[in-house]
Amino acid sequence: MTKRDWVMKSTVAVMLSTSLLMGGQVGVVAAKTQDSKQSEVANIATSLIGKDYEYKAKGPKQFGSAELAAYAYKQVGISIGSTISSLYKTGSKVSEKSVAPGDLVFFASSGSGSPTFMGIYIGSDQFVYSSKGEDEVVVKTYSKYSDKFVGARRVIDSSENTPSKPEQPVSKTADQVIKNGEKYLGTKYKYGSSSSTTSTFDCSSFTQRVFKEAGITLPRDSRQQSTVGKSVSKSNLQKGDLIFMKASVNSTSDRITHVAIYAGNGKILHTYGSPGVTYSKYDGTNWEKRTVKIKRVI
Repeated sequence: MTKRDWVMKSTVAVMLSTSLLMGGQVGVVAAKTQDSKQSEVANIATSLIGKDYEYKAKGPKQFGSAELAAYAYKQVGISIGSTISSLYKTGSKVSEKSVAPGDLVFFASSGSGSPTFMGIYIGSDQFVYSSKGEDEVVVKTYSKYSDKFVGARRVIDSSENTPSKPEQPVSKTADQVIKNGEKYLGTKYKYGSSSSTTSTFDCSSFTQRVFKEAGITLPRDSRQQSTVGKSVSKSNLQKGDLIFMKASVNSTSDRITHVAIYAGNGKILHTYGSPGVTYSKYDGTNWEKRTVKIKRVI
């Protein structure tokens, strides 16, 4: 670390510590209404100050603009998009004056229209972003960028990023989802099947249907469905979780092409190819090896 980087990080640390002692809202401890994970994100973003800028670089030594945010959230177990345009639509909208540590803040060089760069608000009127012009991750005064501000989004606990659900025990809802799915066992698979029919399904119209019948609204396609709910690990799988998979075990891309419902006991309920709606073994199979994301929406 260069002397300049050390001084920059030390300055930010002092500012955050001072704000905490004064009872301000900072990246270390957010207000009671702010999720602690967002505070962790702010801390992670602060720790990356001084790292090199590189277009579309995903870290940990170099970062693009949106990729910095994706990396910080990934460290707390939350997967978000990796482009400015996708992140500008994620979570819930926050006003310029209501931002909290961990919120994503967006700016346009012209001060209007679509954002051209973005960062993570860390508290104390500061935000961190990976700057192309300065060729590194920098910290800036938030209020000084007011004329370029075009929006802010809150990723965690947003109403737009959490599917509607009934007020009943999780286990009961999960059982209902599986029961809904079982009545369609053997129904034929058809790619691009209409969401209005139950005579055929593709993988995401099936999950959308059976969750809808349990009172939970999901988006139409698998990639959209992967943006809602809470991210969980394989070790914490529970009945009713949505499992998102890539095209094949050897695929170098994590682009989601399939979704299934974890049915418990090492099995998944889904639809594909010739069997149509069916149960499949999950543990230790290619289905498990293809998994790129797991979401809990119940």
